Amino acid sequence: MGLLSSKLPDKKMMTVCRQMATSYNAGIPILRTLELMTDKERDKKTREVLLTIHDDISNGSTLEQAARRQAEYLPPLFVELLASGETGGRLDAMLKDLANYFEDRTEMRRMIVRKSMYPCFQLMMAWFLGTFALRILGHIGSGTFSIGGYLADYANFQAKAMLLFATAAMAVIALWRMGLISGVWGWIATYLWPLRSITRRFARARFFRSLSLLVGSGVPIQHAITRATTTMLNAVMERDLLTAVPRVMSGLTLAEAFAPCNSLTPETKEMIVVGEQSGQLEEMLRKTSQYQMDEAVHAVSIATRVGEVLVMVGVAIVIGYVVISFWSGFYGGMMDDLGI
Repeated sequence: MGLLSSKLPDKKMMTVCRQMATSYNAGIPILRTLELMTDKERDKKTREVLLTIHDDISNGSTLEQAARRQAEYLPPLFVELLASGETGGRLDAMLKDLANYFEDRTEMRRMIVRKSMYPCFQLMMAWFLGTFALRILGHIGSGTFSIGGYLADYANFQAKAMLLFATAAMAVIALWRMGLISGVWGWIATYLWPLRSITRRFARARFFRSLSLLVGSGVPIQHAITRATTTMLNAVMERDLLTAVPRVMSGLTLAEAFAPCNSLTPETKEMIVVGEQSGQLEEMLRKTSQYQMDEAVHAVSIATRVGEVLVMVGVAIVIGYVVISFWSGFYGGMMDDLGI
């Protein structure tokens, strides 16, 4: 499970969905499928979830009912699409779509990690080298410099800094899992650059992908919107898009219902119009999701490049400050000794 959520991670859900889809297509009964998956599963929490679903079905529950009882650990989209696939007789298609969905999300996360590693490494080195250089100036200027004493003092300083960082990180994780800061983070990620351009695009990509799957499975549009917003992971955008639900229920088209929503771009709204008018809404929603995903990847590339430049500028400033401070202190001491 992730640090910020009790849900099973996307990588694990990808494997679960792919295994279920393969077994279902092979004609293996769902109970036998769950038994095979449980026997081979190494992750304790995943094994417990699958075993509980298996036991619930054995006791007379439907797959939907068993999955809903594990909603604390299963993503909302997984539960809703399982329910839609079981009800509409399209469970095989839903499982394939879910497997593809979680594969895309897993690849997206890997891409973000890859592009963020170098700037993070630069930032880490800037912190350690910068604090090392800045603190050594004070020790040299004291007149009683000792390399052993300085290294001990620096190690103590970094230990305190790391402890403070770990405490702050644990507090943020605890507050996030309690739901106390998700709204604040949603506002920051929605309105502050460069997070704004990245998180908005990723959130829209998740929303349109989920909406296309739900619409294709026959879920009523108002329920599809409500369920799809839960995958956005952005409280501000969720509230904005949920305002379209009562407009849809009043008889407006999907395009008309989304028209006042500021979370959608004019291009995405136009694609919804085309999808409704052409009768290919599901396909158009899927294309919209892919377009937003491509735009998000491009935004991440730009942000990481900007981050690299900013880190390099910060390192250069620190180096310049250290050099100027060292030589000004050195020549200032010489002048004081000479009585100038």
